[in-house]
Amino acid sequence: MEENNLEKLTLDYQKVEEQLQALSMQREQFTAQKDELSHAKEQIEGSSGKIYSSVGGAIVEATKEAALEDINEKSELTDMRLTMLKKQIDELKKREQELREKVMSMVNGQKGK
Repeated sequence: MEENNLEKLTLDYQKVEEQLQALSMQREQFTAQKDELSHAKEQIEGSSGKIYSSVGGAIVEATKEAALEDINEKSELTDMRLTMLKKQIDELKKREQELREKVMSMVNGQKGK
């Protein structure tokens, strides 16, 4: 019976590890997106010429204000996603630690038998 529990805990632990990896990759992508948005914002703010914006695969002329507003909205959305990801990652890390402790406890308990 304990062996089944150990197997289940080990599988749960592996699933949590996979979820953590996936969330970490998403966090990296959103962080890169935030960096790109920050760079684009700097470029637009320093620009005195025409501004072009990508809209659904087409590139159209835009006002500086509209382009900055769009970037600020995207940046806020990215920040919200990063905050949510951080919370999810923190929760999964706690779960991972709990599972690791349970698995180690069971393994050490079986060694004593």
